Amino acid sequence: MTKPRAFTAALATETNTFSPIRIDINAFRASLLARPGEHPETPTLCSAVVTVGRRFACENDWELVEGTAAWADPAGLVSRQTFEGLRDEILDQIVAGGPFDVVVIGLHGAMVADGYDDPEGDLLSRIRSVVGPDVPVIATFDPHSHLTAKRVAAADALIAFKEFPHIDFVDRAEDAWRIAGQAVAGEVKPVMSVYYPKMIDVFPTTSEPMRRFVDDMIRREQETPGLLSLSVIHGFMAGDVPEMGTKLLAVTNNDPALGFEVARDLGEALFKLRGKVRSAELAPAEAYAKALSCEGGPVTIADMWDNPGGGTAGDATVLLAEAIAGKLENIAFGSIWDPVAVQLCHAAGEGARMMLRFGAKSAPETGDPIDAEVEILRNIRNAEQFFGQSIVPIGDASLIRIGGIEVILNSTRAQCFDTSLFSNFGIDPTKRKILVVKSTNHFHQSFARISPLILYCAAGRPYPNDPRVTPYKKAPRDIWPINEAATASGHETDTSAGTAGRKGG
Repeated sequence: MTKPRAFTAALATETNTFSPIRIDINAFRASLLARPGEHPETPTLCSAVVTVGRRFACENDWELVEGTAAWADPAGLVSRQTFEGLRDEILDQIVAGGPFDVVVIGLHGAMVADGYDDPEGDLLSRIRSVVGPDVPVIATFDPHSHLTAKRVAAADALIAFKEFPHIDFVDRAEDAWRIAGQAVAGEVKPVMSVYYPKMIDVFPTTSEPMRRFVDDMIRREQETPGLLSLSVIHGFMAGDVPEMGTKLLAVTNNDPALGFEVARDLGEALFKLRGKVRSAELAPAEAYAKALSCEGGPVTIADMWDNPGGGTAGDATVLLAEAIAGKLENIAFGSIWDPVAVQLCHAAGEGARMMLRFGAKSAPETGDPIDAEVEILRNIRNAEQFFGQSIVPIGDASLIRIGGIEVILNSTRAQCFDTSLFSNFGIDPTKRKILVVKSTNHFHQSFARISPLILYCAAGRPYPNDPRVTPYKKAPRDIWPINEAATASGHETDTSAGTAGRKGG
């Protein structure tokens, strides 16, 4: 009996179309660019389909062909040459290695390239053209993405991470391969149903009411016969594209009516939560005052809108300048992106004291550069941190001290995912009064283990976090809160995507 043959690859980044930082092939090389046979044993956020696929193939006696896996940390537009080159590289691998019984791809879902509002839709459509109408095409997505009609038409099943922070990226890759196995065996015929609640918001799942909402979604997924997968596409408000917005997605076993019913129920429930799910955002002075009044520590303050995971530079200095002005002590910052400052620190060496200018180089409303005499405590080549099973590079990095304040400087942009960002530099985070991290919510699971209090701070405006005033040119104008009237007029079904997938069910 012939073994089933599967192909897997990944092409992913998250594009903040308002970010001045462009992505070329070097950005992928700095984060992850693994050609066939080069992908590490550990998964990354959007390439878990590769490592999980290896295990699935081994356990089920399948033949797996691995293509290129490419991930770049979020930033601005991807160059046309880079996107088209990586896209065509994967397509050529499918052509050369085929035929296949199934294709499983790791995507992010919020990539925008020069000349392409929907690069993932373009890739999936071209994969469909190569493999034909009968080969299942399945992809995993980050929920901070754009669910377009083109993607729904090209794929059989799209599966988004359920959690924010995305601690479940390996679990969702396992879902993708489970559905792939069932589809190849002829046990299921996956089709998709979409509901569009006409809104965009931020949905942290670590607190109520979203924790309860996600738990209910998981329960329905497990208990409803014929329901293969449920996803909330949160949307990505920093992506100015025509189909930006929150959407509900159900994958069923050839039952689009069931899928639409469940997606609609969840979408209507989510619409009622609009404006009630986003974390409370404090001003810098207020955040520090609350942190200092807390007994014990460390208190974690999230510089939530200078989040490299949302495409910003991660070099804003607003919170650091406030701490320096207040002469705060026993506080550590993780981290500030400044490759030039890192290079100077490495040249000076550990133990050196020097005048250093760093930070606030990338964009307006990020504060002013810091000019200070610093002590260089630690220099690390190719520094890393953890995110679940994933190893996240932050490039060459340095730990400096200004009075009683420690600051990690990094040369590869990355948000703070884990307390290992500090411990890898010899900092015991439990011994600090305050930890300041650049992240919106991915840090939460790790830091909640050690912090009696977590605060979210809006410092400066490096990220377009208010859709009511963001100068969109392409995004839909009829969704809440861009159009406040949407709170009264309600919402409609996503007729552009339809209630079923490519084959219509």
